[in-house]
Amino acid sequence: MSPSIPPSPAREITRLAVPAFLALVAEPLFLLADSAIVGHLGTPQLAGLGVASAALLTAANIFVFLAYGTTSVVARHVGAGDERGAVANGLDGVWLAAALGLVTSLVVAAAARPLVSLFGASADAVTHAEQYLRISAAGIPAMLVVLAATGILRGVQDTRTPLVVSVAGFTANVALNLLLVYGLHLGIGGSALGTVISQWGMAIALLAVVVRAARRLQADLRPHPGRVLVAARGGVPLLVRTLALRAVLLLTTWAAAGLGDVPLGAYQVSATVWSFLTFALDALAIAAQALTGKALGAGDAAGTRAMTSLMVRWGLVGGAILGLLLLAVHRVLPPLFTPDPATQAALAAGLVVVALGQPISGWVFVLDGVLIGAGDARWLARAQLVLLLAYLPVVLAVRHVAAPVGDAAALIWLWAGFTVFMTLRGIALALRARTDAWLVTGATR
Repeated sequence: MSPSIPPSPAREITRLAVPAFLALVAEPLFLLADSAIVGHLGTPQLAGLGVASAALLTAANIFVFLAYGTTSVVARHVGAGDERGAVANGLDGVWLAAALGLVTSLVVAAAARPLVSLFGASADAVTHAEQYLRISAAGIPAMLVVLAATGILRGVQDTRTPLVVSVAGFTANVALNLLLVYGLHLGIGGSALGTVISQWGMAIALLAVVVRAARRLQADLRPHPGRVLVAARGGVPLLVRTLALRAVLLLTTWAAAGLGDVPLGAYQVSATVWSFLTFALDALAIAAQALTGKALGAGDAAGTRAMTSLMVRWGLVGGAILGLLLLAVHRVLPPLFTPDPATQAALAAGLVVVALGQPISGWVFVLDGVLIGAGDARWLARAQLVLLLAYLPVVLAVRHVAAPVGDAAALIWLWAGFTVFMTLRGIALALRARTDAWLVTGATR
């Protein structure tokens, strides 16, 4: 008997990946809009945004397991035919997100100054970064609830609802930031406030959808402390994986901060562009998570392998296409973000390396999504810790070599070092995917 993969795997991937792509790019579009608006206030403000964004995204995205882990668990229950259990398990993730978000928000707000000072940026940049981060901390609970609620919807194979909510949130964010920064002259603080308001609007909208589904299925909306603790323990390996990845990004920001305001400002924009492309490619990873979890929940290991091979090919091709598009506009983009010629030149140079690394990114993100969907979190945690250790000498060497070579060359070195890390990560994931250790079937792993 042939593997019981969907009659049209390409159509199934597209059905999930296209809405996921459009929804995922909303988050980096938040930062792109912030970068464009704040960049025209001045280079110190843009550099401050770079530091604050690194700290804020670290505080929020270390809990990305709320989306990834929830997607995997919910999808497995859906594949096993237990839709009520799927939503019930997802709700445990929402309650966990609310608790973690509240605590994290208070910590970040209280420690905003020491957090942004860790990067070694200039005094002016640190002042702007502190203001942005302190205000943005109020949006962290909303960011985490959005992650958990989105994970539920992805797990039940619905990527369209997060798309609608993300588009509405992005539109509101741009309008609010323009009003608050330039209309009311609130500066970088206005940009932070506009984004916070948008994030809470998205959280409320997604929660309304999840609650309606829970009531339809008669799933209990109340928190169950025991189950929430189980969800928390299950998320620990993905948390470790994410912390290791965020450490890599923080180390890269630290290296950029030591090179001066111009390289740091250029890195902030180029990193935001990289994030935009990352989320575009991550749409395939989201489809991989949902489809892998559902297939393994239904006991279909052979179908999982067939789907994985197809999505890896799509990831490589998608990355190549995005890389070519970025190369075509790498000199057009810099003036949109800063009027400073030195920052524009450094940014253009960095974007070339970002573009060349996109096929590697497509390969990495698909394989990462497959293994997350399979619930192979413990291996992912161990692998990312090893890769972090391997990156340490690379980033130290880059900071040493890049300091005296000029702003544009410094950005090239910085992104070249990061590309080395991505290549090593891809090799590790590919070797794991060739084994059968992650192909565990059933409603639970």
